[in-house]
Amino acid sequence: MRQYLELLKLRNAQILIFSAFPARLAYGTVGLSLFFKAEQTTNSIAIAGFAIGMNSIAGSLTAGARGAFIDRYGQKWPLRILVPLYSLMLIMLSFAESKHQILLVALLLGISAPPINLSVRPLWKIAVDKSKLRTAYAIDTSVMSTTGIFGPIIATWISLTWDAHISLQLCAALMLSGGLALSFSKLSRQWQPEKKDEKALPMYRIRALQLLALEGAFLGIGWGAFDIGIPAFTTQENVQSRTAIILGIAGLFNVFGGLFAGTISKRISPIKGFIRTYRFWMLSCLPLAFVYPDWSMMAIAALIGFLGGIQMVFYWEVSEAIRPKGTAVQTLGWLWTIEGSFAAIGSAVGGVISENFGPRWCFAITSLAMISGYIVISFGIKHFAAADRLPTEEEDVAAIADTENPAL
Repeated sequence: MRQYLELLKLRNAQILIFSAFPARLAYGTVGLSLFFKAEQTTNSIAIAGFAIGMNSIAGSLTAGARGAFIDRYGQKWPLRILVPLYSLMLIMLSFAESKHQILLVALLLGISAPPINLSVRPLWKIAVDKSKLRTAYAIDTSVMSTTGIFGPIIATWISLTWDAHISLQLCAALMLSGGLALSFSKLSRQWQPEKKDEKALPMYRIRALQLLALEGAFLGIGWGAFDIGIPAFTTQENVQSRTAIILGIAGLFNVFGGLFAGTISKRISPIKGFIRTYRFWMLSCLPLAFVYPDWSMMAIAALIGFLGGIQMVFYWEVSEAIRPKGTAVQTLGWLWTIEGSFAAIGSAVGGVISENFGPRWCFAITSLAMISGYIVISFGIKHFAAADRLPTEEEDVAAIADTENPAL
């Protein structure tokens, strides 16, 4: 506890945490705000699913390009351009009055998404001493996960108490204040991208990254369907207020899982920890299609969140071990391009399935996707030899940092 208090006394740490917090909270709020806006305007869960899908696929398809741009030119100007543009798109979305307007603006919203999390992570390396990086990343991960807990609660409360357009306008204000504060900070102006190794193989030719991309495609479909299945199920059962509770519990236990993984990640190689945790994570998803949006789903959400938090740390340790040098942002960006694109497909399909067959089928898709992802990694494990060793201190703290959503 003492090391956390000492870190929080540092001026650079305070600037980095508090400047980015509003923008991160905006990202935690925008998903359900978009869902409820589309559902309230069109009275269709299917359209709400398509809106989430359009937003996700636009953001994911451009994530790799944004990452490559940051790796080459830095972060301050991408933020200064994209933050106001994204805030404007949120305001436009709040006034949309038809399904066509909502879908179009949701698409533009995804394209203009500022890379807040991709920008914050590398700044810690110049904000604090190397000896404090692990503590800094642990705090940063906790802050990020906290916004993932309270964001859905805020979005649900405002959308159901008043109207979703108010929630979207709040998102715009949060993004504008936090994003611009980060982009004009001294740390952002000082940061220099990592130099690229020109002799390294291109990312698309590395078999381990190909397998991670394929696994990400399956997971994208599964979690895209899950993200629609939860609000669709609570809406169908007339218990919409439980949406935020279920997602909040999953987010809270995700924090616990990530912190727990940080205590064991140095005792086992990344790929071994990844595949062993994956097995339990996959099994935890199997009961999803058979529970009701009450205490039973909350309990499953807690288990999935906890195991998912552990899994994410090992996942990013694996990606750190196999990626080419100089592609720290690009690797995450392109992996998310694959996963996010298929998540968009999962969301769109999940909306149609929920409306026509019931949301339980969305959770069945999630379970099947998890099984498929596990099979891909299990059969291709020999290609992850570079990750079959204990991580260095730098890789270890980088993995803790990367438990946040890499695309945003």
